[in-house]
Amino acid sequence: MAMDHAPSSLESVILGVLLCAMAYSLLSKAISRTILTLPLLFVAIGYLFAPATQVFGTPVELRGSVRLLAEVTLVLVLFADASHVRFAQLKTSFTIPLRMLILGMPATIALGTLVVFVIFPEGGLALAFLTAALLTPTDAALGQSVVSSPDVPEILSQSINVESGLNDGLALPFVLLGAVLASSAMQSTDGLALQAATQLVLGPLVGIAVGWGAARALDVAQRRDWIVESAEGIVFLCTALICFLAAELINGNGFIAAFVAGAVFGNTYRHDIHFISEFMEGAGQLLTMAAFLMFGALMLPDGLSHFTWSTCLIALSFLTLVRVLPIFLSLTGTGLAVREKLFLGWFGPRGLASILFTLIMMDEFELPAEGELLACVSLTVALSVLLHGISATPLAKRIARRTKP
Repeated sequence: MAMDHAPSSLESVILGVLLCAMAYSLLSKAISRTILTLPLLFVAIGYLFAPATQVFGTPVELRGSVRLLAEVTLVLVLFADASHVRFAQLKTSFTIPLRMLILGMPATIALGTLVVFVIFPEGGLALAFLTAALLTPTDAALGQSVVSSPDVPEILSQSINVESGLNDGLALPFVLLGAVLASSAMQSTDGLALQAATQLVLGPLVGIAVGWGAARALDVAQRRDWIVESAEGIVFLCTALICFLAAELINGNGFIAAFVAGAVFGNTYRHDIHFISEFMEGAGQLLTMAAFLMFGALMLPDGLSHFTWSTCLIALSFLTLVRVLPIFLSLTGTGLAVREKLFLGWFGPRGLASILFTLIMMDEFELPAEGELLACVSLTVALSVLLHGISATPLAKRIARRTKP
């Protein structure tokens, strides 16, 4: 006997999301030949679904779900991308990402602080500094189309990969300092330097230990024929999440730990790591879909409700001048051509890290002008998804033609 009840809004939303994911999967190869990208499509779909999410609560009430999903997705993307970084190749090319991190990143925060303060002086210098720190880290998930492109020279793709993997954790001390200074409660800064140093030291140590231990354990299991092939992806998933949680438990930075663990795992494991790519192309891609879908459905409408021309100008500045100029100057003397410096400067997409850090700071601190801050981050990420998404394929092919002998 059929059950007599009206379909709930939840069922309707889930059905719509599953249909979109299925449609994307069926057309994935055709879409890959266009300028469209997964983040771009799912942010747009999420925005269209935004009115239906009101049945589950307000955007503020649902931020915890976005935060959890963004954390899991970012950890897996960082670990997976780092597993393809080869130490032997970095010995000759680490100068470039090192300059981008040590010189370019602080310069980006400094220039960004100045730009935000000039455009939005009523927010104060502390809020300008926090905004700059939140919008400085780049996104490994949004940069995947460039990193994995066979058209992009390896020295450039490796540099983008290493920078996006490490700058999340390196930006966190600046984000914490900005949040403390901007907080209306003006919490004490005592111990902030020690906390930042602890995160930057313990995170990599945990990453090295967990990554090396997991690789060795999996090598033994492979050599003695203890493990079935389908379980290798589970080992990857568990290793990445264990690394993140272990680092967080001892006050280390879980995101740096995940990236370092992935690099150590990829360089220590003696067998083929195809299972990581296979997992990220399946379950990992579904997580990325969900993360950008929830951003489009929950954060973007809330951010756009506080839209002003000032927030729009700030967002455009961070995607252009504030990012490109410091990176271009930091690469002076590296021997790179002007087009290659501009390429590295442009491909600093903002995404999951900016979203996640914003949610964490808004949860843990009482910040002034929260609506404007959310608008700046939401607009920057949305514009980055759009502009970096549609420019990735044509610019990758253009840089390939220019660099071929």
